[in-house]
Amino acid sequence: MERHTNRLAGETSPYLLQHAHNPVDWYPWGPEALARAHDENKPIFLSIGYAACHWCHVMERESFENEDTARLLNDGFVAIKVDREERPDLDAIYMDAVQQMIGSGGWPMSVFLTPDGKPFYGGTYFPDTSRHGLPSFRDVLDGVSLAWRERRDEVEQSGAALASAISARSAIEAASHLEETILDAALLELEREFDARHGGWGGAPKFPQPMTIEFLLRVHVKTGDERSVAMARRTLDAMAAGGIYDHLGGGFARYATDAVWLVPHFEKMLYDNAQLARVYVHAWQLTHEPRYRQVAEETLEFAARELRTAEGGFAASLDADTEGQEGATYVWDKAEVDSLLGSAAAEFEAAYDVTDNGNWDGRTILRRPIGGADNDALASARRKLFEARQLRPQPARDDKVLTAWNGLIIGALADAAAAFGERRWSRLARDAAELLLANVRDNEGRLRRSWKDGRALHQGVLEDYANFADGLLALYEATFEEHYFVAARELTEVILEHFADPAGGFFDTGDDHEALIARPKSVQDNAVPSGGAMTASVLLRLAAFTGESRYEDAASRAIASVVPLAQRYPTGFAQWLNAIAFSLSDPIEIALSGEPDAADIGALLSVLRRTYRPFSVVAAGTSPGTSVALLEDRPQRDGRATAYVCRHFACRAPVVEPAELASQLASGG
Repeated sequence: MERHTNRLAGETSPYLLQHAHNPVDWYPWGPEALARAHDENKPIFLSIGYAACHWCHVMERESFENEDTARLLNDGFVAIKVDREERPDLDAIYMDAVQQMIGSGGWPMSVFLTPDGKPFYGGTYFPDTSRHGLPSFRDVLDGVSLAWRERRDEVEQSGAALASAISARSAIEAASHLEETILDAALLELEREFDARHGGWGGAPKFPQPMTIEFLLRVHVKTGDERSVAMARRTLDAMAAGGIYDHLGGGFARYATDAVWLVPHFEKMLYDNAQLARVYVHAWQLTHEPRYRQVAEETLEFAARELRTAEGGFAASLDADTEGQEGATYVWDKAEVDSLLGSAAAEFEAAYDVTDNGNWDGRTILRRPIGGADNDALASARRKLFEARQLRPQPARDDKVLTAWNGLIIGALADAAAAFGERRWSRLARDAAELLLANVRDNEGRLRRSWKDGRALHQGVLEDYANFADGLLALYEATFEEHYFVAARELTEVILEHFADPAGGFFDTGDDHEALIARPKSVQDNAVPSGGAMTASVLLRLAAFTGESRYEDAASRAIASVVPLAQRYPTGFAQWLNAIAFSLSDPIEIALSGEPDAADIGALLSVLRRTYRPFSVVAAGTSPGTSVALLEDRPQRDGRATAYVCRHFACRAPVVEPAELASQLASGG
């Protein structure tokens, strides 16, 4: 019997395709669905989720695959399904609405709209039967249908008022200028909220905070404050020891469902692993702790092995479930471990908390509760278990290539290549960058959000431009191939032309984006940096590379508006704090004159890369015809690779010896 197919069958998003055979008459978001709602004067049911979302799968099984529920939806509503990862603009607007209606949000997001897109009722997951204080989804559908038929004016007034509230952005008093006290206030707040026993911030569920850890590392570099690096290290150590880290295959799960990092929500997201790998690279550069390098490289190996697509991009995520069971691929029974490892089992089980009773629902999530050095026996045992695990059913992969998230992994790979001297990482970064430049950027330099099956879809949003530009700048500093610098600058110029808010800061969507009920301008960092914060970071780095004050001015206006929030809520504005720290640091500009692949430049680079230098930019190459202003008029001395250490393009005496360069940097540049 031929399966029912709805309009989602023509999409590329794995999340939308998961629903292509539901009996619900789903539409993707677009003119056809909106026109039908208008013509038939029906309310819209908007369902937003993503492929790796556990409760999205549950609601599909319970409700969207149910014929009776589908009939209610099809008769009374125009049903629209959206992949939040493809359309973060829609997700931001309607998540704001749900949070205003019920005080919280999450996915799946379930929102009811008037035919012109104004939200009037919503929530997240609704069960198939009433339980835990939640009405059943069918009761919700009946109630909304009744209200639409009998209290239409009231519903439309509610939707108009909510849409107006979403459009109105609260005014934030801008800081007149930046001061060191901003960093001090943020650090004190992080100390107050810090979980000294288990690392991290907050209780259950506990999320990795890579941007916050990055800020703590930067504070230590800037001020020498030992409190900041102690909090960072405690958190890095705890995450790497916990069940949230995949001790066999590398990489991190999305978050821990508890406060001690043991039980993960098993989905693995590209953006988490990109940011965490990068911060472990930086932690290694700062401390030279071998474990940090191991975690960084294992996380990048995971991404290269399990997320890299055939074309060289990186897929969005791995599902939390395997064949409908959460975490089934990853957990163990002691008997399995005994059988696979034989005489080596006892040492491994003691190290990784494998017991008869398990530590999660009678089974074991591997963790490393007691520290200690790794050894060959443990490494061999991990390999054996990993090989056995690979024979199990594996979680589904959402293999769309998202521009913003690939920008993050390009940055992580580039920083790892520079720090560890591993060209493999820069090759992978190049492949992803070239894929995006060739397939998601058009002739006018505008980006698309998503690429899959040879199709580039959806208008790029601010984070696509900003994250990709950041990754390209990191790739330039790893390879000194100037076309990456040029591309990063071109993307930034598009931001300034199409995303800038005349009042300061940046909108999430361009001035020629699809008209929605509001133009979102999200300033808070979430699991990924806010587009505005990453834009500010990129602008400040470009100012250091080019000497152009307009970049710094645009960044400063954006930063000024969030300073009061960043001081009070540092974990929600950590990328802004990283930009603020860079701005306050009076960054060092380092120009290396000579052929980038030459041995004498390599000797100078080894001085620069042996430690973490977050408040510097590095350019290398020869002056004639360069696209990087920092390299202009920087001749070689005596035909040798020559280093220029500068601030505001005013340079100290050029040096050719690595020891001389180290001396200049040690004395503050």
